[in-house]
Amino acid sequence: MAEPGFWDDQAAAQVVIDDNNQLKTKHDNFMAMADALEELEVSFELLQEEADPDLQEEIETGITRLDQQLRDYELQLLLNQPYDKNNAILEIHPGAGGTESQDWGSMLLRMYQRWADQNGYSVEMADYQAGDEAGIKSVTLLITGENAYGMLRSERGVHRLVRISPFDAAGRRHTSFASVDVMPELDQSIEIEVRPEDVKMDVFRSSGAGGQHINKTSSAVRLTHIPTGIVVSSQAQRSQFQNKDTAMAMLKAKLYQREQEAKAKEAADIKGNQMDVAFGSQIRSYVFHPYTMVKDHRSNYETGNGQAVMDGDLNPFIYAYLQWELAQSNPD
Repeated sequence: MAEPGFWDDQAAAQVVIDDNNQLKTKHDNFMAMADALEELEVSFELLQEEADPDLQEEIETGITRLDQQLRDYELQLLLNQPYDKNNAILEIHPGAGGTESQDWGSMLLRMYQRWADQNGYSVEMADYQAGDEAGIKSVTLLITGENAYGMLRSERGVHRLVRISPFDAAGRRHTSFASVDVMPELDQSIEIEVRPEDVKMDVFRSSGAGGQHINKTSSAVRLTHIPTGIVVSSQAQRSQFQNKDTAMAMLKAKLYQREQEAKAKEAADIKGNQMDVAFGSQIRSYVFHPYTMVKDHRSNYETGNGQAVMDGDLNPFIYAYLQWELAQSNPD
């Protein structure tokens, strides 16, 4: 039998290995860009000596490719938080406002699904609660892929929509709110203790958006953590046991997040800073009337192409947030 602490030591060793692998990857990527730049400089010198349309086209293509590689590399450097590389658990909860807010929640769901698809991430709908007339009451997504959490943690907060309501016969302007919560999916290196007696489990029939998310048996699972009141649900899997495992992973992620928020608040109180670590603050506005603009209230990044944003073009906002976050941590 393994000695006490064996698995902890193994997990810590794995973290070191992963960190070293990431450093090697960053080094290799940097050296590859340096080599590409050197080749472009040599080609440019040749082009100056003698005009060559084919060589010029090759240089222009190389510059475009190197520019994208540089952007990707800079993004990797910005993703420097402990769990940025992990998968993400993303939840959407419409605010008060009935059908208006529930429809806004479904618009955000579509936006994140499209963003994930465009960036090579896989999406699994762990829980889906349909709205009364339209939209959603809540949804939980498991977004899988490298740096999913690091890319999506900028989305955590309240999202505000201003538009002419399609549900208002008088064509009046409405304001709707929805909260988005994002947590890292925890790996084996993070130990979160959950006592069985602290968890209440309920089973129910799946009630998803259709297809594979609908089940005729009571295989969906809802877990309630009694000490904190945290509730999580999973109905994506075919069996009750699989849904219980998924729900437990979500519960541990929420408990871990709660603990990290408490530590951050304590540190802020000691420093005398007012830090809102909850997702109760408005982070972004989506205005579609009387003009079109999407603006992030932290980085101040904005765009007039609201349709592109709703179609999943979130990377400029994510990139701007990460740069803003870095500036906040290094004010000098």
